[in-house]
Amino acid sequence: MSAPSADTSRAALESLRSEISKAVVGQDSAVTGLVVALLCRGHVLLEGVPGVAKTLLVRTLAATLDLDTKRVQFTPDLMPSDVTGSLVYDTRTSEFSFQAGPVFTNLLLADEINRTPPKTQASLLEAMEEKQVTVDGTARRLPEPFLVAATQNPVEYEGTYPLPEAQLDRFLLKLNIPLPSRADEVDVLTRHAGGFNPGDLESAGVRRVAGPAELEAARAAVAKTAVSTEITGYIVDICRATRDSPSLTLGASPRGATALLSTARAWAWLTGRDFVIPDDVKALALPTLRHRIRLRPEAEMEGVTADSVINSILAHVPVPR
Repeated sequence: MSAPSADTSRAALESLRSEISKAVVGQDSAVTGLVVALLCRGHVLLEGVPGVAKTLLVRTLAATLDLDTKRVQFTPDLMPSDVTGSLVYDTRTSEFSFQAGPVFTNLLLADEINRTPPKTQASLLEAMEEKQVTVDGTARRLPEPFLVAATQNPVEYEGTYPLPEAQLDRFLLKLNIPLPSRADEVDVLTRHAGGFNPGDLESAGVRRVAGPAELEAARAAVAKTAVSTEITGYIVDICRATRDSPSLTLGASPRGATALLSTARAWAWLTGRDFVIPDDVKALALPTLRHRIRLRPEAEMEGVTADSVINSILAHVPVPR
């Protein structure tokens, strides 16, 4: 059986939006962000108030791509071994055997990641960066593809452990999940009144539209998307401008620049081009950079936000022609 072509893979991934909309209403930008992350082999931080379908979105995405998914509810008493797995003593053989944790999956939903202490949060670092887990000196590879979709609540801070900058920087994208519009919320209630069950995606008509083969073909096509020296210079200028901004104490790192390059490439390919233009960079600048910068306290008090700083930088950095 031959591998899917780039055009076939693009068409399959484009159909994800309509397929996911059978279960999730009005979150097109979040769906696109998750697809971009999969194409770039990155991870996503989903931020939104409770009840905006963050968990349902990840579950539905996994169903449409025929990928395995597991969910971990992060709590103050969660231990690293509860995520990665541990060695278990077998009394029958008098030997230790490895019992894999929920991280051994394709899509890991790390629910309310900021509710668990830093030690447990850090247990995901190796998995996110190296795509492996080391227990008792033995490294074990994770399935491919592998994506961490972590959620956090932006309005509740009591009893939480904010992710440090070093770990935030490991997330490719930070996607803000807004409250739905009135029309979308009416649609949600109409579906529930009609018998929609979020726990039964099959009855909602959600089906597989792509799989690992299409995803791998798409990744190969994204890797061939051309990037001119003018575009790489534009990305560097944007990231360097964040380091010079008077509103920030921390700007985007070189990892942030490479992340913006990757996401712009994926977006260019998804929109049907084999080369990157400045608009691709602008389209992905906010979700790629907003969690990699830190505001000065006085700027926060004046109502400045990370997004407003990035938008101001995009408006002032010269665009290549």
